[in-house]
Amino acid sequence: MQQHQGVRPVERTHPCDVCNRTFKRLGHLKKHQCVHTGERPYRCSVCNKTFSQLENLKVHQRVHTGECPYRCEVCNKTFSVSGTLKIHQRVHTGERPYCCNVCNKTFNQLKNLKVHQRVHTGECPYRCAVCNKTFSVSGTLKIHQRVHTGERPYRCEVCNKTFSDRGTLKKHQRVHTGERPYCCNVCNKTFNQLKNLKVHQRVHTGECPYRCEVCNKTFSVSGTLKIHQRVHTGERPYRCDVCNKTFSDKRVLKRHLLSCCNQHS
Repeated sequence: MQQHQGVRPVERTHPCDVCNRTFKRLGHLKKHQCVHTGERPYRCSVCNKTFSQLENLKVHQRVHTGECPYRCEVCNKTFSVSGTLKIHQRVHTGERPYCCNVCNKTFNQLKNLKVHQRVHTGECPYRCAVCNKTFSVSGTLKIHQRVHTGERPYRCEVCNKTFSDRGTLKKHQRVHTGERPYCCNVCNKTFNQLKNLKVHQRVHTGECPYRCEVCNKTFSVSGTLKIHQRVHTGERPYRCDVCNKTFSDKRVLKRHLLSCCNQHS
């Protein structure tokens, strides 16, 4: 009876002379060497973008053709890259395989974990060339730069008001739709923005994180602290156009205008 012969491992006989990494096939070594040489021999005939590997060019060309050969079996959404489909499927499975080693928060993408870790390291690698303000996320820098350029590319279809970022437009649209998706779990009051819910919850918790440095009085809202500080500074930036009386709080000016306008009408 013939004995079963063990499968011989394939030798990695092709070493890279730059980094000493080894490869099973000469073709794989040649592809790898493009990392060191910077060679990008494959060019897109539409936009002239170049690539170091042919398969990367083929994937890129789907940007121009619109081809999306990878389909999610749950929601039928399609993707041009198999890896993007794999990441998307975690929306349905709930899989979050990447964990922060500081706070144990989990993420469904490695890039999101890397961005999150900057919360702990304080790293802000993206700098505004105009004002030198730094950001941890490139997208946040891009939105910030519109402060300087004045660009407001997102428009409300109802009132034509424009915004510098999509998220602010989405929040604004709730003014028209009446949508209030954030609900207080104590009193069931609803809000159209998460930040407003968080401020409201301090009514129930008693939290007052904003402290006056002069008299140590505490406040639940930063804006209320700012108004209070005018008691100490004497600042009264709001002026009545009718009688020139000044006020530290815009709301008090509005109440004053009702009586002042009636008296002079």
